[in-house]
Amino acid sequence: MEIVHVYTKDREEFGRQCLLSDRPAELLLDVLPDQNLASNFIQRSHRDQAVQAGRQVSEHQVNTERFESDSCGINHVEGGWPKDINPLDMEQTIRFRKKAEKDESYLTSIPQLGSVAEYCGRQNNAVDIYQEPFDGWEEVEESPEPPSAKTINIFRDPNEVKRTVTGLSWHPDGGRKLAAAYSCLDFQKASRDMSLDSYIWDVENPNRPELTLKPASPLVCLDYNPKDPHTLVGGSYNGQIVYWDTRRGSQPVELSSVEHSHRDPVYKIIWLQSKTGTDAFSASTDGQVLWWDVRRLSEPTERLVLDPTREGNLDRALGAISLEFEATMPTKFMVGTEQGLVVSCNRKAKTPTEKIVCTYDGHHGPVYALQRNPFFPKNFLTVGDWTARIWSEDIKESSIMCTKYQMSYLTDACWSPVRPSVFFTLKMDGMLDVWDILFKQSDPTLSLKVCDRALYSLRVQDNGRLVACGSQQGETTLLEICSELSTLQKNEKSLLAAMFERETKREKILEARQREIRLKERSRSEQSREEEIGREDGEDDPDQLIARAERDFFNQVEAELKRRERREEEALREKDVCEEKEVKDEEEAGRNEAS
Repeated sequence: MEIVHVYTKDREEFGRQCLLSDRPAELLLDVLPDQNLASNFIQRSHRDQAVQAGRQVSEHQVNTERFESDSCGINHVEGGWPKDINPLDMEQTIRFRKKAEKDESYLTSIPQLGSVAEYCGRQNNAVDIYQEPFDGWEEVEESPEPPSAKTINIFRDPNEVKRTVTGLSWHPDGGRKLAAAYSCLDFQKASRDMSLDSYIWDVENPNRPELTLKPASPLVCLDYNPKDPHTLVGGSYNGQIVYWDTRRGSQPVELSSVEHSHRDPVYKIIWLQSKTGTDAFSASTDGQVLWWDVRRLSEPTERLVLDPTREGNLDRALGAISLEFEATMPTKFMVGTEQGLVVSCNRKAKTPTEKIVCTYDGHHGPVYALQRNPFFPKNFLTVGDWTARIWSEDIKESSIMCTKYQMSYLTDACWSPVRPSVFFTLKMDGMLDVWDILFKQSDPTLSLKVCDRALYSLRVQDNGRLVACGSQQGETTLLEICSELSTLQKNEKSLLAAMFERETKREKILEARQREIRLKERSRSEQSREEEIGREDGEDDPDQLIARAERDFFNQVEAELKRRERREEEALREKDVCEEKEVKDEEEAGRNEAS
């Protein structure tokens, strides 16, 4: 149905009616040229100008609508049988074969088809399809390409109210799937319409998630079990620990009780290296590190309070926001805190006070990322405020390497699993920086603008080629890194080991020098304090003042006497030298006269 607009108007408002008729052309006005105006104009000289007759073309890029495809399959069974023959019935098939073999057409067609099949078989055997055509040729080294990366897929939050991608985890078997945790960490910004679901994506299908995880509270972090690819564990916004088995569907299998869970959001959870493969530990900003057995999440198996005074007081505990566990060091783990400290802990210590071994202080804000180098576990990477720092376990005063202060806040970082000198960092302005510290330490080797919103989570696949970045708008961008940044280079391990050792020695020397300066200042301040105390104590006693004045007077007199004696000795020594010189001059003069 068409939409018609009707406007009404009185006839008298239209004015006089137009009466049109045909008539010949008529000259109404003829303006002749004025010769007096010619002096006001100057004739323009001719000029040649090239004109491009080709059409101007501009190049634009557009993000087309997503094409949704469905995978369909056909189950092909044994065919070629008549309708009245059941191929699963052995007696019917044998009876039909005997009948067909007695047919005359069957006897004549088999020799003809046999010759055709023989010809095709000999033709295939004439050429070896597995032969290497360029075997023995020398490989030509290609010129190194500039570092690059390209976007493979973008996984968007399917809900209307977008949430931040706060956690990512790759599937342990080849990285075919990617689990993403979605939540809103802004205080009192979560709306009632916001979904609680998180998703598992197939890297080849960004149209819809492969599986939906339905927790009771939004997930802040999650992690796949490296021993069982069907199970994963997550940390919720309300502090609970959730355990899934993907073979059982979207609902969680186990859920920790609120009474024995964290009091704040669980920012990090990691699986532990154990015989059963069911142990994990989590960290939260409530200042606790809890150990769990996913088979029984009713209460934690162990608890550690991050109290720097080692008294176990939860009111003075440091809020944990990142965790690090290395399988080669099963008793050690590290915690990054909101206060900028990195706490090194030992789980197998005898007493709770011995579990906190030492602390590393170097950031002005929360330590959002903490990871050991997979090739050199004694060196670890931290990200907080505007810098990324590389530390050595032996140096606790300062980091051995540090990036320069960036213009935007850093939110996450991780090492490359295949190249020991490469690590990745995320920033609030949507940039992904790739650093190769063997190539350049001052600036990143590659900087990519992933999106216009802030990036919050980062995870690299085990082969080092694929990098997943989660943004504030609920988009997970999958990037493929070039081979130069994802392939182990020649002598890279030895060069990086030498660099770490050199920087560690340098920091040790500087730390020792700084310690000496502090000791001198402390001794000087203690000495001056003792003199002030002695001076204050002796001001009221006149006998001590007189004795000190006499002692100072006699000391000055002795010093003056020693100075005069030294001057007299020097004068006598100069006099003896002059007399000896005069005697020698007289003897030489006598010899000259005699000659």
